[in-house]
Amino acid sequence: MVELAEQIKIFMQSLGLIGGFIGCILIMVESILPVLPLFVFITINFLCFGNLIGFIISWIFTIIGCIISYKICNGKLSKKYYDKINDKETLNKYTKKLKNMSIGSLTVLIAIPFTPAFLVNIASGIIKMDFKKFITAIAIGKIALVYFWGYIGTSLIESISNPKILIEIVIIVLITYIISLIINKVLKI
Repeated sequence: MVELAEQIKIFMQSLGLIGGFIGCILIMVESILPVLPLFVFITINFLCFGNLIGFIISWIFTIIGCIISYKICNGKLSKKYYDKINDKETLNKYTKKLKNMSIGSLTVLIAIPFTPAFLVNIASGIIKMDFKKFITAIAIGKIALVYFWGYIGTSLIESISNPKILIEIVIIVLITYIISLIINKVLKI
């Protein structure tokens, strides 16, 4: 594993700034197209730029990708969605639940590393969730997500095998939840 990480680092450094740029673009694209493995790109950023800069770059570009995905779905796609489900009570019920989800619950949902972020982005855009609420939850929740993938490891099996890592994740998710509640009160979202 160490040898592979070193090879990736050498390869990315040989690309120079273009390599970093490609990593950032791929992180943004992953928020729209879920076929790309986000953890790989975050891990590469951590390897190439170090923990702090890798974290900041990954966090910023993940948020930008989420915003782009939200905005795409908030336009014409939203109207088409609503036109098709107006007569379906079950879908309307779940749509209302998501739209009325508290910022704390939304933040925790986003902070969980295995939540499909693209679905949250798309659903939030389609139901026209308040943008201030969406961006606040994304900005806070992605802190825990990027931390998890960057510092903790790149696989579920690796994370489960070390109880200390699981405790750290639970603490980070709780902290993000508390921060979201505080911001919710301050901003009155």
